[in-house]
Amino acid sequence: MRSNISRRELLRLLGTGAALFGMDTRRAFAVSETESRGSIASTAAASAHEPSRVVADPTDIPPPIKRGHPIHHEVALEALEVEGEIEPGAKYDYMTFNGKVPGPMLRVRRGDTVTLTLHNNIRSTTWHSIDLHAVYGPGGGADILKVLPGKAKSVTFKAVFPGAFIYHCAVPGEMDVHIARGMFGMIVVEPEQGLPHVDREFYLGQNETYTKQLPGTPGPRDFDSDRLLLEQATYVVFNGAYNALTAGRFGAMKAKVGETVRVFMVNGGPNLLSSLHPIGNIWSRAWFMGAFATPPMRFVQSLPVPPGSAIVADMELPVPQTIRIVDHAMTRAMNKGVMAEIEVAGKENPGIFNANPLKSPSTGPRQRG
Repeated sequence: MRSNISRRELLRLLGTGAALFGMDTRRAFAVSETESRGSIASTAAASAHEPSRVVADPTDIPPPIKRGHPIHHEVALEALEVEGEIEPGAKYDYMTFNGKVPGPMLRVRRGDTVTLTLHNNIRSTTWHSIDLHAVYGPGGGADILKVLPGKAKSVTFKAVFPGAFIYHCAVPGEMDVHIARGMFGMIVVEPEQGLPHVDREFYLGQNETYTKQLPGTPGPRDFDSDRLLLEQATYVVFNGAYNALTAGRFGAMKAKVGETVRVFMVNGGPNLLSSLHPIGNIWSRAWFMGAFATPPMRFVQSLPVPPGSAIVADMELPVPQTIRIVDHAMTRAMNKGVMAEIEVAGKENPGIFNANPLKSPSTGPRQRG
């Protein structure tokens, strides 16, 4: 398979006679301002009988930053190759950060410093790396953080500029394969003054992948390098799996009438632009390309999110409904799995939307005239 590293390449990189040394992969890795927050356990590759759930919880997000001074963060991520289900019963070999797609959201404040350690699980079939678009440095850190199975490397960087940025695996010659298999996430660098208050936040990661088998066919999925080269995606998904964040799969996101919600969305690609649209709503405030230094756009129907970029967008929730977030390239939403749902519960608001305009509780049917 194209993404496997050869024995000769391993020996060349390690040095003649060198051996891979094991590391303790049982520790938990998390992003935190002080200790741990939202700990994400590092796990070994799933057995053939128990595929891992790779779908990241969209509510597993570090909280907004309230402090007014910079701090230092110690962050550890693990490159972990796991078997999951892209559709029910359809096993697929993923490459991930910390076993989930997308990888954990990293959240810091402008001026903070970060020491990032990338571990590559000893069971990995190839080397991995990480390029953070929030970093001034060689390859966004990737030139240093090329890590062989069973090894770890670290860099320290300063969060100089604010915004929402992608991070992704960036191994030479295999970057597109590793991203298509799930190796991407988001780092948020909040401005010094923070972000406007919202009631809830959700974290989505879109990417596409390329398999020999089409959606809906039985059996496992095999990666198709020919489809990749032609950019003919078989799946386009949020959080790693077909319709993952819907009531019919792992469950919809939840909110209430009167709340404001914020969506952090990162598009891993590796190739396709997203047209992010909330069916039944609108983006009331949106930071295009995740650029917090630019005033947000207002009342936008669909937001273009190129591969290798991100968006931060808010919605107001005046009426109860199920909002379906899609890539408005609708064949992808209808047939390739890129749909997520937010179930909004609460009282009807007929002043905003009235499903029975010809009836009134006090007067009965109205006359047309």
